[in-house]
Amino acid sequence: MAAQRRTLMQSHQSWTDDLPLCQMCGVGTAPNCVYGPDGKGTQSHPNEDGHLRFRGEDGCFLYGVFNGYDGSRVANFASQCLTAELLLGQLNSGHTDSDVRRILTQAFDVVEKSYFETIDDALAEKANLSNYLLPHNENVSFHQLSPQSQKMLERLKELEQEVSGGATAVVALILNNKLYIANVGTNRVLLCKSSSDGQNQVHQIGRPHSTDNEDELQRLAALGLDSARIRQAGQIAGQSSTRRLGDYRVKFNYNETDLLGAAKAKPVIAEPEIHGGQSLEGITGFLLLMSEGLINALESAHGPEQANQEIVAMVAAELAQQTSLEAVAQSVVERVKRLHHDVFVSGRQRATYCSRHEDMTLLIRTLNYPLADAALTPTQGGRIYPVSVPYSNSQSTSKTSVTLSLVMPSQSTLTNGTNTASTLEEGTPTPGQSPTATLQSTNTQTQSSSSSSGDGSLFRQRGSQAAQPDETGRVPPYVDFSQFYRLWGSDHGDGQSSQGGLGPQ
Repeated sequence: MAAQRRTLMQSHQSWTDDLPLCQMCGVGTAPNCVYGPDGKGTQSHPNEDGHLRFRGEDGCFLYGVFNGYDGSRVANFASQCLTAELLLGQLNSGHTDSDVRRILTQAFDVVEKSYFETIDDALAEKANLSNYLLPHNENVSFHQLSPQSQKMLERLKELEQEVSGGATAVVALILNNKLYIANVGTNRVLLCKSSSDGQNQVHQIGRPHSTDNEDELQRLAALGLDSARIRQAGQIAGQSSTRRLGDYRVKFNYNETDLLGAAKAKPVIAEPEIHGGQSLEGITGFLLLMSEGLINALESAHGPEQANQEIVAMVAAELAQQTSLEAVAQSVVERVKRLHHDVFVSGRQRATYCSRHEDMTLLIRTLNYPLADAALTPTQGGRIYPVSVPYSNSQSTSKTSVTLSLVMPSQSTLTNGTNTASTLEEGTPTPGQSPTATLQSTNTQTQSSSSSSGDGSLFRQRGSQAAQPDETGRVPPYVDFSQFYRLWGSDHGDGQSSQGGLGPQ
């Protein structure tokens, strides 16, 4: 079976195309972008992210987001191989939590080993060529080489491109209505739960395996490495992740690198950190899987303090507007992309962090959470109020204004026994308020997102009463743009605020 799987992977066929997709899931993507001085963006390399979203048998659902680098080979391989290791009868409803965690760990181990088996021959050829060329042609320019040596050097470059690269991965598995998360690297998982009193609570499941993760630094220190030096460097072989799939440079040749040379064992590993199972019984909300590129773009634009709350607020707002999960996910990615771009062209404090962004992927899986068409039925007490907001797409710099709809469910409305209020409804935690609930799992390290509001706070503090529409049917905005309008007017010399100003919403 293993030989057949490797043959299939090497043939570049995508047998997973025949598997049923999960219809309770949507994915949004955007390619990498580098901005020029005029604010126009160009893509610097092909998209290297990957994802999966399949419905298996026996009530099993599998989702994943893969952040590739130095090519998409590893991300593509991992998405197919993990599916083969998890959805071909390995999991069933009779498995316990410990069984599922064991199977997930084994699946990642198989992916890692199988990938390196596919590049074994290329690695061996590369080693032979290197051993011949380097001793015989040291300090010799390319044009001074013999024709045969030039061909060998060109082939060496081809092989390096073929075997280089890696990927980080985060996988979510739902089995027996329980959630399991397996993470390798620096992607992020958020679980948003709508409580019975209308609050939306945001939970980050686990922490990224990066050079500022204390647990990871302790693990590396136990191998004989200088953790302080690694923290200061901020990267290992060009990446911030301390766990990753593939990347032969840090798996086989780590002793040749200055930063990892003292390690007593392989320092950069592909072993996943498993969280779960977390029961989803009675939960209304949504699950977010995000690639590192999406996270970094949002944090570069607005800082890391409120990134989790911001992305959840965007998702909840789009869920109240869109009738397709695919449209929800893509709209949120476009919001982050536009926000990142607008911060760059503003020239203000954080513009220096926003000169480029990597590939972005967002996967949304709803958990009994209604889309717009379900939320607006008269029997649920929903009512639509228009809200005028400034808006600009990436293709135009003209000042325009559009009208969106804000869903205001009645305070007592319940759907399937659960309040359907979005993050804009009363009771939503505002900056300065910390959600009190946490995931209950002995193996889960959960970070509840909270932050304090400052002068640049995104959300206004709201009173205990829900906003009421005025005579035009509009409600007061929950986002304060007054400072933005003032700065925009001063930058563009019109001396006054404009309700049609440029700004991502």
